[in-house]
Amino acid sequence: MFDHLSLGVSDLPASEAFFLKALAPLGVTVVMQGPYGIGLGRQGKPSLWLVPAKVTPAPLHLAFAAETRAQVDAFYAAALSAGGKDNGAPGLRPDYHANYYGAFVIGPDGHNIEAVCQRPEA
Repeated sequence: MFDHLSLGVSDLPASEAFFLKALAPLGVTVVMQGPYGIGLGRQGKPSLWLVPAKVTPAPLHLAFAAETRAQVDAFYAAALSAGGKDNGAPGLRPDYHANYYGAFVIGPDGHNIEAVCQRPEA
C-alpha cells in the first residue's frame, strides 16, 4: 500500500547510524540523501526516509519484512549492538499467527522497530 514513509528523527546522524546497522541484515542501505533527509531501502529504491524533526517525534511502530528467521535474529543482534533497547527477543508470536517470527527493539527516538518473518521455518 505504501510507496515510502518519512520518519521524523531528533538526531539525523545518530538515527542514520542506528538504522543502517540494525537493518543491514535485511539488505537495507542508503539509496538517496540530500538536504531533505536520508532515504533507506533495497535495490536503489528509498522506502524509509529519515528526516530531521522540528518537534520531538511521537514513537511509532515500524515492522520490516525479513526473508528468513535468521535475518530476524541478525537484525535483533545488530540493533542491540547499535544501541537499541530490547522490546521483545526473537521468537514466534503465535497470538499473531502460527508462523509470525519477530523481534522488537526501541530505537533512538523511542520508535518500536521490528523485523518479522511470516514464513514457516525453512
